This record gives sequence, structure tokens and C-alpha cells, in this order.
Amino acid sequence: MVYHSRSKLVVKIGVNSFMIEVSHLTKYYGDFAAVEDLSFKLAPGEILGFLGPNGAGKSTAMKMLTGFLRPSSGEVRIWGSDMWQDSLTAQRHIGYLPEGAPAYEEMTPFGFLQFIADARGLTGVERANRLDETINVMSLQDVLGQRIETLSKGFKRRVGLAQAILHDPDVLILDEPTDGLDPNQKHQVREMIKGLSRDKIVIVSTHILEEVTAVCNRAMVLAKGRVVSDGTPQSLLAMSPYHGAVTLKSSSAPLSEIAEAAGSIRGVKETILTEGGVTIFPGEVDATLFAKVLELSQSKGWTVDSLYVESGRLDDVFRSLTEGESR
Repeated sequence: MVYHSRSKLVVKIGVNSFMIEVSHLTKYYGDFAAVEDLSFKLAPGEILGFLGPNGAGKSTAMKMLTGFLRPSSGEVRIWGSDMWQDSLTAQRHIGYLPEGAPAYEEMTPFGFLQFIADARGLTGVERANRLDETINVMSLQDVLGQRIETLSKGFKRRVGLAQAILHDPDVLILDEPTDGLDPNQKHQVREMIKGLSRDKIVIVSTHILEEVTAVCNRAMVLAKGRVVSDGTPQSLLAMSPYHGAVTLKSSSAPLSEIAEAAGSIRGVKETILTEGGVTIFPGEVDATLFAKVLELSQSKGWTVDSLYVESGRLDDVFRSLTEGESR
């Protein structure tokens, strides 16, 4: 595999090389295990969501991945470079947004980004191009001259993201990137993350469930410092009791009547009343259930306000995986 990193040429041996390799990463504080035996590999294009309740070990894991915190045991390799034996080489590949997007608040966004460019060793045309591109991507033009302390949470988070991507890193590690933002700001930040991730690795730590399905193509659930699930967001949704169920909403018939009639459909396990509708659960996955419910509603002459297949409810899965495990 050959990888071009700005002016440098880095050659990686092996077609199946991973950009990030984490092996048995563990962090103890006395007898307390904040993170225990964390292992995974990531390739370019993956967006990994670290999902878990507060205190699950997400931020501790992020700090170890970036080299900010030394583990009690275990190993992190970024494109083959060991994070603690060759820290500078490994960290050159990383852009990091810590929780809360800390910055020097007495500085302006432009002054702060100039400072980061100095720290990253950017010079000449490359420096000017990276500054221009980053400012445009994060839409910071209107606030470049304001003190950071006067900015809204949304713009502070954009400044934090800007410093993380300024050197065009291969790996972007973001700790709670949308926490505290309003819905519009969350949408903007998520779109930025997805736009940045095409040829990079993005790791997002979050306790916001919707973030996983909105941004990530891989989800790792942590509880009490350990991985309790690792797969796609779709595989998490498939663990929900609601996965594959059909919900019918109709204002033309009593819900109890709809539930009783739907319960007679062959293969239906149970029906429950929901807000303004009835959810019908098959005994096992049934791709024809939607058509059966639609046919029933037509034969009964019900007006269908909405009819849809449930993809699953992530909050149910989250609780089942982490209940009793949060600190």
C-alpha cells in the first residue's frame, strides 16, 4: 500500500494493513479499571462510534489513543508506529478534539489557528492553503476576528474541529463533538464529520444514541470499561425487540379493534398499543408482514394514516447492554 501524506511518501507493507491497531489496552487507577482489555483495528473510511453511558471509559480510551494518557498495559499503533515508542510519528497522523473543545479563549479563531499551524510545522504555500481550506470547511469567516470567549457553543466547537483538521490528519478523534449543541448545530457538525471521513478514519465518542446512526458505520458499546458490543449500527438495531415489527396508525377504527384483528394474522406473536397506533410483532423475522398488515387494513376499510416497518429502537438495545454497568 502506498500513501501520500502531503510532501512525504509513506510506504506501508501489506495489502491488508490497518491504519489503527489497538491491542489489549487497559488503564487502572489503583484497583479501579477505567478501561479493560480494549482491542480493535480500523481501516480508512471507517467511522467508529464509541457509545456508552457516562463513566463507561470512553474519554479515557480516547486519551490513550491519542497518546495523552499512558495505559497500564496494551498497545496502540498508528500506521505501524507505536504510540509510546515513537509518539511524534504516530501523533502526526492524528487530529484530536477533546471533550468541551478547549481553546485559548483570549485569542481569536484566526490567531488560534495560526498558533496551531506553528505547532504542526506548517509553512509557506501549504500553510496558507490549509488555513484557507479549514476556515472554509468550518464556515469561520464571519468570526475570525472575534475573541473565542465571545463565540457561541456552536462556533467554539467549529474552532475546535478546525484545529483538529488543520494539518489534514489521517485519523480524526472526536470526544463528544456535538454535546450541548442545538439541533441545527448538531446537524452541521455531523455533516462536516461525514464529509471529512471518505479517505480517513474518524473515531467519535458519544453518549448520544442518535449520533451513532447519523454518523457512524461501526459502533462499539462500552460499559464499565469493557466492550459489550462491536458491530454496525444496523446490527445494533437488529438486537431491538422492535426490529422488523410493523406499526399501523389509523384514526378510522378503535385501536383495540385494530390490535385484535392484527393479532389474528398468521405468524404474529403479539400486538401492543402505541401512541396513536398499533405495533405488530412477528414471532420471527417476516419480510411479508408489512404486506399482510396492509392487506388487512384494506379488507377492513381502515384509513391508513401511516404504516411502516420498525428498524429497531437503539435506546432499548443500549439499556439492555449497559444497564447496571454504568458508574
